[in-house]
Amino acid sequence: MIDKKEKLGNLLFKYRGQIPILFFLLSIPFLFYTNQISYQSQNIFNSFSVILLIFGFLIRAYTIGTTPSGTSGRNTKYQVADELNTTGLYSILKHPLYLGNYFIWLGVVIFSYNILLVIIVSILYFIYYGIIIYAEDVFLSKKYKEKYLNWSKRIGSFIPNFSCFEKSKLSFSFKSVLRREYSGLLAAIISYNYIFVLRNYFHFEKIKFSFFLISCLIIILIISIFLKILKTKTMILDEKGRV
Repeated sequence: MIDKKEKLGNLLFKYRGQIPILFFLLSIPFLFYTNQISYQSQNIFNSFSVILLIFGFLIRAYTIGTTPSGTSGRNTKYQVADELNTTGLYSILKHPLYLGNYFIWLGVVIFSYNILLVIIVSILYFIYYGIIIYAEDVFLSKKYKEKYLNWSKRIGSFIPNFSCFEKSKLSFSFKSVLRREYSGLLAAIISYNYIFVLRNYFHFEKIKFSFFLISCLIIILIISIFLKILKTKTMILDEKGRV
């Protein structure tokens, strides 16, 4: 019997890919009321933004690069767990990919220069993913029973317990990262451009682009198209037993 919270969690899991759209809509009024800040303050915000973004992608990259197939996928239809991940980052926290996602989105939102938006997005993120995590925990507990309970009671969802670290059973696969992460990087750079254009439009009432951000967007878009072709039309990025 599926309870209402689990049902809602499965629904939110299915549509979690639409979070960027919700963020774009939510950010409009906040960007409109964001005050112009000094050049020095902008550099501080930008530095934190990039550091957090890179940190988030590093968490995701390490997790994906050491994860077997049938787990931790980008699937949206239903929960998948052909085996229970308990090594690598999964040995110190239950949801490293969601933690990585948070740092990525935190980095993006900090680029808005609006602390209130950062706080609200953080709260909404943990509410949204908290419900998804509930559904995932129920799914895993039903499937793996005592094995899941023994693993989950040692670690938390987002706060790592480094004393429990156990090296991953699999070596790091760069191919898995290339196959899985280009879309997330593309979404992040689109978000940076969106924030830059909208923020400057509200401040100066004209469309203004960043040469650096547009250049990054073009480069990442070309790389993404190339990797998409390799992923769908060839077997170059395929690796047996990997996501």
